[in-house]
Amino acid sequence: MAKKAPRRTAERILVAALELFNRFGEPNVSTTLISSELRISPGNLYYHYPSKDELVNTLFGQYEGQLYELLGASEDVRDVEDCWFFLHSLFELIWQYRFLYRDLNHLLSRNRRLETHFPVILMRKRGALRLLLDTLRPGQPLAAEDERTRDAVAASMVVLLTYWLSYEYVLQPRRALEPDNAEDALLRGAFHVLGLLAPHLDAEPRDHLQALIEAYVPATL
Repeated sequence: MAKKAPRRTAERILVAALELFNRFGEPNVSTTLISSELRISPGNLYYHYPSKDELVNTLFGQYEGQLYELLGASEDVRDVEDCWFFLHSLFELIWQYRFLYRDLNHLLSRNRRLETHFPVILMRKRGALRLLLDTLRPGQPLAAEDERTRDAVAASMVVLLTYWLSYEYVLQPRRALEPDNAEDALLRGAFHVLGLLAPHLDAEPRDHLQALIEAYVPATL
């Protein structure tokens, strides 16, 4: 069997930076720590990424691309099982790049790219979630009050998606964002987002969704 080609240094730097940012928080990780973790010289790291912001922006670009691809899949959601899978996939992607959410306010205050791009991300999430709600509860043209209600539900779901990991971190600062807590954290988040959605569905899809929710209830909420 042919050996796999070794990762290029630039890719190894990104992988290490993401792991360290996720574990310790971006403000607490220096480029010196990243180069030390990889056993390369700081100069070698700077050759590929002249600043820590370059690393953050590259990782953010990866996240943004994957997120938009996933949000586009909201158009393919046809039933509550599709919805469950979509939301869980969304939480998994957020978990993969959790440092962006853990340190969101800090990053927004000093990174112009995130400051300008993150509001667009939130609006795209809101649009995708509103589409889920409309797909799962089709019907006659909505009155203005119903339109506002669905918009509010979609916005509330976005708030949960955006700040769920911060909530987890406040409750368990020593372990909330560690890999061994991932599955329960994702299940808890998806459970609560689906809980916002369920009351606004018709009886049959609501009962189906409730059965799915109960089948995946995490150990603690």
